[in-house]
Amino acid sequence: MERSIVHIDLDSFFVAVECLKDASLRGKPVIVGSSKDRGVVAACSYEARKFGVHSAMPGRMARQLCPDAIFVRGDYEAYSRYSDLVTELVQIEAPLVEKASIDEFYIDLSGMERFIGCYQWALEVKRHIYTELGLHVSVALSSNKTVSKVAVGEAKPNGKIYVPRGMEKSFMKPLRIEKMPMIGEKTSHLLRTMGVPTVGKLAEIPLKVLERVFGKNGSWMWDRANGIDNSTVVPYTIQKSMSKESTFEKDTADVSFLRQEIIRMVGELTFELRKMKETSGCISVKIRYADFDTQTKQISIPYTASDHVLRRYALELFEKLFNRRLMIRLIGVRLSKLVCGGMQLNLFDNSAVMSPLYMAMDKIRIRYGLSSVQPSSTITLKRNLQSIEYQQ
Repeated sequence: MERSIVHIDLDSFFVAVECLKDASLRGKPVIVGSSKDRGVVAACSYEARKFGVHSAMPGRMARQLCPDAIFVRGDYEAYSRYSDLVTELVQIEAPLVEKASIDEFYIDLSGMERFIGCYQWALEVKRHIYTELGLHVSVALSSNKTVSKVAVGEAKPNGKIYVPRGMEKSFMKPLRIEKMPMIGEKTSHLLRTMGVPTVGKLAEIPLKVLERVFGKNGSWMWDRANGIDNSTVVPYTIQKSMSKESTFEKDTADVSFLRQEIIRMVGELTFELRKMKETSGCISVKIRYADFDTQTKQISIPYTASDHVLRRYALELFEKLFNRRLMIRLIGVRLSKLVCGGMQLNLFDNSAVMSPLYMAMDKIRIRYGLSSVQPSSTITLKRNLQSIEYQQ
């Protein structure tokens, strides 16, 4: 069956929500984030982008580039609420929806061509989102997810584009290599040194050459450059929480060991959290003593997927819970109030400067396994214990 995939992208989403809250911001260079020394730009209006401002840029540099910029701290609760409203609207209209992030959606309309005009349907959804919520979106329709995602980037802001079936490769051909999803700074630099400035040039390279240079990613790159992508739209489901627990073979009151266990579990949970492009707004710690008395404490926190932030809260909860006169048989950490958003949401606080480190760590873990990167305090953790871990 021939596929029809729509990609919807909310234009400058965080700024758009801020403008709904305060109409005086419309048409002005608005930056969501902090201008302080360690502050980072989470999002910016198109007016600010004209000065060279972009996401993940240090706030101080953004202020230098755009002295008249209006800095807004950011209201994640509002962003999450509007994202949920868009999700509900799209799910009512569409047969199969994947929420890729807080402001991006894939919709599979395959098989619907005989009943509706897929492109016209996409334009109707675009209109509904604006009339119902006041948010501009860009939409793109093609035969696969990669081409639709790239196309919507070309259509922004508040645009629309249709790439007819059979025209995927020709559409991709003139685009800069950086337009390809998952092509980072280092990869694009390497490709340019190989004389590959455009997607079309990449498509001309023999598959075996790309596999020799980039390994298994070479075939992925070749397919995408040639407009080929068979990945499916994954239905959007809500996971409310995730947790890990360790039950010890021998009861213990070793505080150092227990802290290391918490650090290890938090690291594994945040890795999974970032893979799902989600953040957590609540963390809890559970202790079960030798007499099976179980105690739990939790705290609501600013939404984050950062190891060091969640680690700090987890250890604080542990200190409040732990009765040093009793032995412990089980300890656990749980993250809840999960919402879609990925690492970009962490840019609201100064810890955002850590996000490149986390992305590098995650790449290593994906390639070499979870234990390939660990906090130094947990490397010597090899003790006589039997861990029973689960995620829900």
